[in-house]
Amino acid sequence: MTLATLKDVLQPALRDGYAVAGLVTLGWEDMRAYAHAAEAEGLPVILQAGPSCRKHTPLPVLGSMFRNLAESVSVPVVAHLDHGYTFDECREALDSGFTSLMFDGSRLPLPENIDQTARIAEMAHAASISCEGEIGFVGYSDGEQSTGTDPEEAAQFARDSGVDAMAISCGNVHLQQNKEGGLDEDRIRAIEAVTDVPLVIHGGSGVPVAQRTALARGSKICKFNIGTELRMAFGTALRNAVAKDNDRFDRVQILSDVEAPIEAATRQVLRALAAK
Repeated sequence: MTLATLKDVLQPALRDGYAVAGLVTLGWEDMRAYAHAAEAEGLPVILQAGPSCRKHTPLPVLGSMFRNLAESVSVPVVAHLDHGYTFDECREALDSGFTSLMFDGSRLPLPENIDQTARIAEMAHAASISCEGEIGFVGYSDGEQSTGTDPEEAAQFARDSGVDAMAISCGNVHLQQNKEGGLDEDRIRAIEAVTDVPLVIHGGSGVPVAQRTALARGSKICKFNIGTELRMAFGTALRNAVAKDNDRFDRVQILSDVEAPIEAATRQVLRALAAK
């Protein structure tokens, strides 16, 4: 088994100048394509169960799926809860075999965010797994606006919460379908100057690939979350698979045609974050 914690994969990335992809999963076909892509590239991968995924599939089932995939490949695989909003949800993920918990308290006042995140980090560390927290709200392309992370607050959060990775808000936006934006590198430099905790970018699909690569190799950003970009690739592949034969109705046949294009798209994502 190559099951790993978030700390297991991010500390080498911080040391050696690369980033690891946190890939947002929605079902078995994309999970398996992500694991096969990581194996083909010889790179670690973080399989993430976010709120949409958990709405569709219970956490105990997701934990078993992630662990099964970890057993099937030789590269490190992290089973990661993405955007856990309550202690109980994080506890259930831990009990379901996840090796990393991300608690999102970014909408909370700073003291409350620190206190709740620290409680979950303590629980995670007692079980020898990892914890990611978020300071500075990352908005959504069709809704709430990002607030931006204050470097002084980031330093306090990193110090007092005990997290193994810290998600920050620096121009990134969830669910962005284009790459016309970009990250605020001045803000990133100010944050990484006050902490040695590996940094995380949520909404990585909206970040230009060249900037992802440059920051992966030249900053303390060690994890880029990629969801929308691969969801779009899945949608395109699924439409093509359905249109190929109007008489086909078997979902296994249809979805079998989807995995190869998803794996190819994922390999590009992974390669762009790898070391030189």
